[in-house]
Amino acid sequence: MDATIMEFKATEHQHLRYNPLMGEWVLVSPHRMNRPWAGQLESESFETLPEWDPKNPLCPGVRRSNGEVNPNYESTFVFTNDFPAMMEDVPEPPEGNDELFCMAPARGTCRVMCLHPKLNKSIPLMNCDEIEAVIDRWIEEMKTLGAHYKWVQIFENKGQMMGCSNPHPHCQIWASSFFPNEPKIKDEFQRNYFLKHGQALLSDYLEKELNKKERLVCSNEDWVCLVPFWAVWPFETMILPRRKVTRMQDLDASQKRHLAFILRVITTKYDNLFKTSFPYSMGWHGAPTGPEQSEDEHWVFHGMYFPPLLRSATVRKFMVGYEMLAQAQRDLTPEQAARLLRDQPEIHYTLANSKDHS
Repeated sequence: MDATIMEFKATEHQHLRYNPLMGEWVLVSPHRMNRPWAGQLESESFETLPEWDPKNPLCPGVRRSNGEVNPNYESTFVFTNDFPAMMEDVPEPPEGNDELFCMAPARGTCRVMCLHPKLNKSIPLMNCDEIEAVIDRWIEEMKTLGAHYKWVQIFENKGQMMGCSNPHPHCQIWASSFFPNEPKIKDEFQRNYFLKHGQALLSDYLEKELNKKERLVCSNEDWVCLVPFWAVWPFETMILPRRKVTRMQDLDASQKRHLAFILRVITTKYDNLFKTSFPYSMGWHGAPTGPEQSEDEHWVFHGMYFPPLLRSATVRKFMVGYEMLAQAQRDLTPEQAARLLRDQPEIHYTLANSKDHS
């Protein structure tokens, strides 16, 4: 049949999707899900971890490589990274006038935040009080570091597949004097949209997603978790507030409490999907911070999960070749991914026969 008169089906035919936050396109090729896989297979296991390990440098009371001993913390614990990518007091590079060889000063600090004292308690296995304590500590760090630095990036790399070298539940907080590339691009596109429409881009986007209901995964009275229309990673999700908020430190008591619920639900659904401790990189973006804050009406605070698994606990998506040299490409459609996640139970599969899921 002539392709010009065939009926387009998003689940069968390749097409491009536009990301209005970044000004980028993603190639969607759903028919590739049918191809046989002969590539690398990851190990499939839900690692059984003890509550405490005297050799793990993130556990309470354990001595780290720099000689410092962690306190016997009972909730969260934050310390300056022993091997930071940025430091506060360093020489600045020399000024130059060659536009092809530019350097600029970069000041900052990198912190590690243990999310829970127990080695075997990842987010989906915590209760909501424990997760809310994590959110409270994130906000505290945002306020402290945001008073001095233009950008504070909270992120978690979970699992060896995403480069995490320690299984203890922890995240990182990097604060910088400069505006990093990804949020800087988002700032530009959100600002342009606001100037054109008088509304925040992500507020308008969420309203339309709530009407369409095609990519919603889970929600409560304050938050919505969905697979973005322009998602790149197979089971990528975004967390958006129902009531507009620009920065994490602006969350009220209800938003914090319900954010704890939504974080536990989406990470539980991830683990349940392939019956494994689901790897991902996740993080938060909000309006820039620092002493010279500008107008921020165009910003909407949001969270992002970027998991690499594609078909099972052993088959991952690799961002190589075309993705590195041309543009992002995905196989599974965002709508298919949303449905698969939406259909997962909200009780963790390891706790299905337990009463410990309050």
